[in-house]
Amino acid sequence: MTHDLPDLASMDAFGQRIAQVMRVGDVISLSGGLGAGKTTLARAIIAARGHRGEVPSPTFTIVEVYDDLAPRLVHADFYRLEDPSEAAEIGLDDYRDGAILIAEWPENAGGFAQEAGCLQITLETVGEGRKAIVAGGAAWQERMP
Repeated sequence: MTHDLPDLASMDAFGQRIAQVMRVGDVISLSGGLGAGKTTLARAIIAARGHRGEVPSPTFTIVEVYDDLAPRLVHADFYRLEDPSEAAEIGLDDYRDGAILIAEWPENAGGFAQEAGCLQITLETVGEGRKAIVAGGAAWQERMP
């Protein structure tokens, strides 16, 4: 499934649609090149879930946790990981327990595509806008945004 996202408003609306149907155990896997809009979409999802504060990019911290949201939301950026085993070393499974995970650069953490609760989104730059290529695991088939 493909979604055209010609501007920031459409990216926000797409994030809102995803946020409305997420549930505990889900992974929103965001792939794409540098500047493709992964963090922008993550911010839209987090804001749509009700977070009213700053949403920093977790490029350097690797993991940001939003305990003010129910269920808890974890935003991770695996860009800096050199080996998928590093995800276990930072305690990713502990962060994910009872939470929703938004994962940027998921391939650096071993990927999540094999999980039923994974919504894979690949963002591509198209002119001034973006295109989202979306595939959902079994748990997403009735909830696709």
